[in-house]
Amino acid sequence: MTFIHILVFGAIALVAAIPIGQGRWRGWLTLVASVAALFWLQPLSPIRYLDFWLPIVTLALTVFVWLVVRKPAESPETPRSLAVTVGVIVAAVLVIGALRYVDPLCCITASRPPQLGSIALALLVVGALGFALARLLPGERWKPILFVVLLIGLLVVLKTNVLAALASGWLRALMGQSAENAAALDIRWLGVSYIFFRLIHVLRDRQTGVLPALSLREFVAYALFFPTLTAGPIDRADRFVKDARQPFALSLDAVFEGGERIVAGIFKKFVLADTLALIALNGANANQTHSALWLWVLLYAYAFRIYFDFAGYSDIAIGLGRWLGFRIPENFDRPYLKPNLTAFWNSWHITLATWFRAYFFNPFSRALRTARTTLPAAVVIAASQLSTMVLIGLWHGVTWNFVIWGAWHGVGLFIHNRFADLTRAPQRALNEKPRLKMVVDVVRILATFHYVALGWVWFALPDVGLSWDVMRGLFGL
Repeated sequence: MTFIHILVFGAIALVAAIPIGQGRWRGWLTLVASVAALFWLQPLSPIRYLDFWLPIVTLALTVFVWLVVRKPAESPETPRSLAVTVGVIVAAVLVIGALRYVDPLCCITASRPPQLGSIALALLVVGALGFALARLLPGERWKPILFVVLLIGLLVVLKTNVLAALASGWLRALMGQSAENAAALDIRWLGVSYIFFRLIHVLRDRQTGVLPALSLREFVAYALFFPTLTAGPIDRADRFVKDARQPFALSLDAVFEGGERIVAGIFKKFVLADTLALIALNGANANQTHSALWLWVLLYAYAFRIYFDFAGYSDIAIGLGRWLGFRIPENFDRPYLKPNLTAFWNSWHITLATWFRAYFFNPFSRALRTARTTLPAAVVIAASQLSTMVLIGLWHGVTWNFVIWGAWHGVGLFIHNRFADLTRAPQRALNEKPRLKMVVDVVRILATFHYVALGWVWFALPDVGLSWDVMRGLFGL
């Protein structure tokens, strides 16, 4: 997301919030803006037309998931309103594709869209598949499971370099291009991790019976909400739709509150993060730096760069959401000032950690506790924390470095858990000595920050060998 994107999205948010027709246009403008943003923000790919077809696939998967989770008996929309929503989405896609014929306006996509006939045919195929899914395929119980497996499978392919390169070769051949130059980075799918996690969330909540009935317009706006497309936060459908259904009139307080967050986010992302990126740790400067002091400088720069980058995008999303009347959840809460690793993960990428806690950590630890063989509590905690953090690492990419980064945090969380249990009595005594407690808290904050910072070595670098060399170099070895 560039500065121009933010300006345009801000203008759309303010226009959508104008109280015309009792706020009915807010929902429609949010839907159209989210569909348009899906195409506008999609990066260029060397595979012909892929920057247009990937948003089509995203839209198709979103609609298919809605068909799986919808509750016709409780649907908040009529057949007429459903037809209007489908018509608006189709019209938006066709208009975006038709811009290829209007040279002064072409194009909001990264490259010129395919022929309009090809787009119309693709939309007809999507419609036929949707009809088959809704009417012809039985199995209300297995369809959510099937789609969860499908979405996770796609993430595995995209996050695994070898599989992504093979997929690139197949797509190149499909488009009549040479497969010899296929590479994993050819498939740059906008916001796929965040969108898929929202879709998996609604599928799981549908299985457990806690998902509210959503109209297609509400569902697409939730899954593809344009302020959160690129970097989250990962909102919950029930919370989002509650805001969507409430009357909203943009107040002066909301304008200032949202504007303050947007300005703060722009400063964090485009001033602090982008400046720190010039000296932040990466594969190139790690190979050229042999001084322990300068390695620490690179590492500190990376630690703050990645924080300001993600926190900046979150601030921008929250601010834009505020202008539209949506209370997007907080994603960061001064994580580097936390006194232990558990508190750090309760304040770093909060919505991602909450997602994994709800859909993996809690069910997995509960399954271990209720297993036939009684396991010690320490074993359950260790297995749950380690596996959860390794999965969070793999969510970023299927590489050994991300596995080690996840294990690094899983081990750290387990050590803190055991240490906290063993030191409850001294901690209570320490609370009665405020000055000593302040000193101890400072030491804890510094220790936690440096443990997290050392973990970034595995996150920032491309391979295990280089990461290990940097880790040793930081301590002059």
